Amino acid sequence: MIHFKLYSSVTELPEAWDQLSVTDAFLKTPFLKALENSSPSNISTYFLGVFSLDTLVGIAVIQRVEMYLDDVFRKTSNQFFKRCGKILISKIVKGNALIVGNLMHTGQHGLFFDSNKIDQHEFLKAVCHCLEALSKTVKEAYGKKIRIIGFKDYFENDPIHINKPFFKTEKLYKAKVQPNMIFHVKNEWKTPEDYFSAFNKKYRRRYKTARKKITSIQCKELCLDEVSALSKQIYQLYENVSDNAGVNSFKLNEHHFHSLKQQLKDNFKLFGYFINGEIIGFYTLILNGKALETYFLGYKQDLQHKHQIYLNMLFDMASFGIKYQFKKVIFARTAMEIKSSIGAKPHDMFIYLKHTNNVIANTVLKLVVKYANPVREWDERHPF
Repeated sequence: MIHFKLYSSVTELPEAWDQLSVTDAFLKTPFLKALENSSPSNISTYFLGVFSLDTLVGIAVIQRVEMYLDDVFRKTSNQFFKRCGKILISKIVKGNALIVGNLMHTGQHGLFFDSNKIDQHEFLKAVCHCLEALSKTVKEAYGKKIRIIGFKDYFENDPIHINKPFFKTEKLYKAKVQPNMIFHVKNEWKTPEDYFSAFNKKYRRRYKTARKKITSIQCKELCLDEVSALSKQIYQLYENVSDNAGVNSFKLNEHHFHSLKQQLKDNFKLFGYFINGEIIGFYTLILNGKALETYFLGYKQDLQHKHQIYLNMLFDMASFGIKYQFKKVIFARTAMEIKSSIGAKPHDMFIYLKHTNNVIANTVLKLVVKYANPVREWDERHPF
């Protein structure tokens, strides 16, 4: 008999959670504990266990997202875009959403099931039953109606797409979103120097120019105490970049980076860029098996162009991946062109979602998806 149990805290999770054969660090309790301790104010995370009799056979992370206009729209300079967007969001999306997955990171980090003990269709049915129950709980406890339900970030070859009849029955439609930029580390690259020497003439010159611009900058990894001591400055640097995104569905908790370092320890890396002892930029990495996941970053906007900080961060992240022999570096979405210029390749991603109000056609919801996460035209670069 298949049944499910919903947990609202990591402390409630059964021991069997971490004993499943899942290798994704984003589904393990250290990351989930850090997430719970430092979630954005508009995101609440729930943890689903799917059981066959008394055996845990599948898990899922579900996030309740409260869509507030001040969080969604930051300091965008396009006032017309902002006004039109606010009207669209307020009429269609404003309210609560339930997302299967981690809204804060690109990729499928929301589901796992043991295919030897439960088939995918049964597992997805259990997830949907849980979403229905959670929707009622949110309505009763907070007086909020769930407007959007979504399953996020699946590659084109993900087996979840086999279940077309399931998604059709649940009225969940498939939508393409921005690609995930992935840097594949070639077998012949034993050192970062091997990688840089593989550039063609144009991009080797570009690399050398960028590197010259950070000769006055010290880059070093920060330990837990240093992350704690510089917490306020790190968060301000994150805000500098995040607030300029224009459209965003959350804002990180001020203690998020400290919480991650505390829980993940050496599997979470925060590198700071310093000029005369002052931190002017940082980037973060999460070690996830053979994949190196790039996470949030920040920098001083007024120094970005002078030192080509962002481009140099991309080089540094790629170098870390090569030095420690990861198979790939996940650069996530956004800034596709510059990421392709250092060797990352686009991989298409898809989501499934629906509006719970049948009066609102999914065609209208598609406009919201395109607006909030548009598939932009861009020129892919070929540096090798």
